Amino acid sequence: MESKKVETPKRGKLTKHDVKMLGIRSLFNQSAMNYERMQADGWTLAMIPALKKIYKDDKEGLAKSLKSNLQFINTNNYAAPLLMGLEASLEENGEKRSTIDGLRIALFGPLAGIGDAITWFTILPIVAGITASFAKQGSILGPLIFFLVYLAMFFARIPIAQLGYTTGTKAISKIRENSAIVSHAASVLGCTVIGGLIATYVQITVKTKIPVSAGHTISIQTQFFDRIFPNILPLGYTFLLYWLLKKKNVSPVILILATFIFAILFSWMGVL
Repeated sequence: MESKKVETPKRGKLTKHDVKMLGIRSLFNQSAMNYERMQADGWTLAMIPALKKIYKDDKEGLAKSLKSNLQFINTNNYAAPLLMGLEASLEENGEKRSTIDGLRIALFGPLAGIGDAITWFTILPIVAGITASFAKQGSILGPLIFFLVYLAMFFARIPIAQLGYTTGTKAISKIRENSAIVSHAASVLGCTVIGGLIATYVQITVKTKIPVSAGHTISIQTQFFDRIFPNILPLGYTFLLYWLLKKKNVSPVILILATFIFAILFSWMGVL
């Protein structure tokens, strides 16, 4: 008996207009910011039209892609189109889900740092300083130039998305040849980024001090936790939430509310 081959649904191809609209729709990236997944909802909203065209005959593939895109992400808004274009090209060419997800998770952190440094800490402050001096002298050039620069940054999303898409398309063969290496490297970088995010976003400081003699006390935070394992409390609390979320299926909303309640309670008690 001949074994029947399972046909892989043919994927739709994106046009220049699709990639252009992807760049414009990247404006939605922060449209639904939340503490659970940050920009994930807005990110997915921006990606939906492209993903629908790519998976036009594959509802199961579309569902898996949407579920993956709804995972935690937080990056610079002007760098987001680059990553969106890269992901769209990988989705279009049928790369492994682990590779696509690994690259997205691994790159959003570094792109956030680069994007913030270029936009918020370089371009806008310099332009604002120059145009403010014009405005101080009563010249209309001040607000006009600042508006034109902001407008240029808005339209720059389109070529940035195209750059990401083109880069991803050109790199397809290399990614396929080294898919295992790429996935492993992306996973390692992704774990590093998440570790950095834990230390940055999760802040737990113990204020309690232990009296040892007359007029002398030991700070639990600075003289115990920070010397043995800095940021061990944020790391431990994050792993606890992850365990409750994944293993015990506790609702994220309940975990967020519990965190607020514990923070207020322990702060009132003077512990944290």
